[in-house]
Amino acid sequence: MEKDMFHVIHKVPCGDGPYVKAKHAQLVEKDLEGAVVWFWKAINGGDRVDSALKDMAVVMKQLDRAAEAIEAIKSFRGRCPKQSQNSLDNVLIDLYKKCGQVDEQIALIKQKLRLIYQGEAFNGRPTKKARSHGKKFHVSVKQETSRLLGNLGWAYMQKTNYMAAEMVYKKAQMIDPDTNKACNLALCLIKQARFDEARSILDDVLQGRLPGSDDPRSRKRAEELLSETGSRQHPPLLPDGPVFDIDGELADGLDRLIQEWAPLRSKRLPIFEEISLPSEII
Repeated sequence: MEKDMFHVIHKVPCGDGPYVKAKHAQLVEKDLEGAVVWFWKAINGGDRVDSALKDMAVVMKQLDRAAEAIEAIKSFRGRCPKQSQNSLDNVLIDLYKKCGQVDEQIALIKQKLRLIYQGEAFNGRPTKKARSHGKKFHVSVKQETSRLLGNLGWAYMQKTNYMAAEMVYKKAQMIDPDTNKACNLALCLIKQARFDEARSILDDVLQGRLPGSDDPRSRKRAEELLSETGSRQHPPLLPDGPVFDIDGELADGLDRLIQEWAPLRSKRLPIFEEISLPSEII
């Protein structure tokens, strides 16, 4: 009984194989370097390869070995089952972000968005199980699409392509609005010197019109961004590279999904009439 409680308390799986020893080193002994050694042994020995590869990559990121983790996933993901590929992609996106590999991050996010509009996300299921801070919950395809669009918008911002980021954030907000994406959208508008539009969005946050508006951190950020709209000294920033990265098929596929999920007032949403050309950035 005491042994069973140990596994529950420390969230360590039962057994004595290399994967279990890796998790023990990671979670109980807090020996991250030792955990990586055991994760490698698990991968090479065929012991829970998909879990070992994913967990090792997360530990490597903590150890500032993100580039090594990227190569590990690329080299060994072929040994993992199909149902594990989505979670490996999510880890890979975070690793690309950590390494500043923005182009690779954008390409992978687009690939995942294509799977969604093609109906292949979550292995064809409408939801998937996820875990955060030890708690399990379900994520819908709709929520995943909004999350990926938010990540894509952030990646475009790193390339100072604020026009592209703006359009992506607008799509994400139409699916699943929240204050974080609203603030990022406002920042994109500020960088383009479109202060009145930015103030309107920030007002939605401060007036409590969006989910998450009661979060003190979101309100503080909105207030800070609002103060920036009072300055018109800086000209609009130009993007680093092409403004649009045209992929009409992907843009059209996502537009069809958004029209299913977002409240419709006409066959084509008014916002898309305004941003029909920039929607091709995806």
